Amino acid sequence: MCHRRAGAADAVRELLARHAAASCAEPGCLQFDAHQGIGNPDEFALVERYESQAAFAEHRRTRHFRRNVETELVVLLTAHSWTVFGPAL
Repeated sequence: MCHRRAGAADAVRELLARHAAASCAEPGCLQFDAHQGIGNPDEFALVERYESQAAFAEHRRTRHFRRNVETELVVLLTAHSWTVFGPAL
């Protein structure tokens, strides 16, 4: 979950679309969806599924992750939180 800075919604949407396309092309990616809040357009959420923890770890080491998330996205946010869930039982 992340909250964007005022006036940055278009930039966040564009960045997440680019990041989702690159992430979906990764071999271990099963799902990558970016969502914008209906009641709060300053709020975005990502739903990602990978075939294994190793595939998720590899995703976080990709060049596009480092550029899109660690460099470009972080400066557009006022707050963010990450929650990682394991497989459903």
